[in-house]
Amino acid sequence: MISISLCMIVKNEEDVIGRCLDTVRGIVDEIVIVDTGSTDRTKEIVREYTDRVFDFEWINDFSAARNFAFAQATREYILWMDADDILKPEDQEKLRILKRSLNRNTDAVSMLYILATDDAGNVTGSSRRYRLVKREKDFRWIGCVHEYLAIHGNLIDSDMAITHASLRHDSNRNITIFEDMIAKGKSFSPRDMYYYANELFDHQKRRKAIEQYTEFIDSKQGWVEDNIRACHRLADLYAHFEEKGKMLDWLFQALRYDAPRSETCCRVGNYFFEQTNYVAAIYWYDQAIKCKDHGLLAIRTDTYTGWVPLLQLCVSYDKIGEHEKACYYNEQAAKLRPKDPIVIGNREYFSNVLKKEIVPSAY
Repeated sequence: MISISLCMIVKNEEDVIGRCLDTVRGIVDEIVIVDTGSTDRTKEIVREYTDRVFDFEWINDFSAARNFAFAQATREYILWMDADDILKPEDQEKLRILKRSLNRNTDAVSMLYILATDDAGNVTGSSRRYRLVKREKDFRWIGCVHEYLAIHGNLIDSDMAITHASLRHDSNRNITIFEDMIAKGKSFSPRDMYYYANELFDHQKRRKAIEQYTEFIDSKQGWVEDNIRACHRLADLYAHFEEKGKMLDWLFQALRYDAPRSETCCRVGNYFFEQTNYVAAIYWYDQAIKCKDHGLLAIRTDTYTGWVPLLQLCVSYDKIGEHEKACYYNEQAAKLRPKDPIVIGNREYFSNVLKKEIVPSAY
């Protein structure tokens, strides 16, 4: 059985840190907490779980803090989490199994990161991150903000998940770090360009965001998934300015980087749907369902792989009078969310239009 050090960096997390640590206590062998300047009860709370608590002066550099935390670990493998992450009971058991069964030749293990769910508990946003790494490999964090762990070697993918359960977010933290980098004359990597553009987008600095995303794309040095998401964001920005032609151009640009992603196909389908070109919309929604998203570590908006295109196929076929097909796609959507009021309402509608009782099991 391997041994695991949990390493975390925290600041003013009194509302969530206990919840997080409760889900891993008794599974990990060591808990290392690095505090970057808490003024609340965070350190008091974490000392109920561990005496491995360290202070680190905050220097607007997440990688520096995470690397310091990793340096304090003493066990074979390091697991990293944020204070507003949790392990659900089923994932706690998967971590126990992983701990018992992991081959020591493994250098890093990826885990699903659940970012968002709907009211029914369906995952609507997720990504995959390398969460468990071999300590002796001395993997390093890179980047002042939106940092990443540079890993290599024998890598495996696990089926366990870490769930993000945030209660709050400092919306100005990241953009402040980027502005500090600019003020100090620090050069931006392509990754920095991309994430700075995201911060500008989130702060509704739209024209500046367009400039930054375009500069990132023009660098031709970005990760393929970042390129695709930058194109999606540029499409959103031009849609905001009612420049639908440029919006569509950027969606098609996203198709140049790799096999089509389901989200790209849905967005193109939405364009044609708004133009009342329902036949074209049907083509793109159908492609969205058929897509096999290849971006293992990319952020996935999971509704685009099934729920959204199925409902849109339902509406599009109804618009062109093919009610039986429309009903079929509504029932396919119902398999994903059987109690959703939209599919229930659609079922009643098609029962009236087709003049028959709709039996879900028949579809």
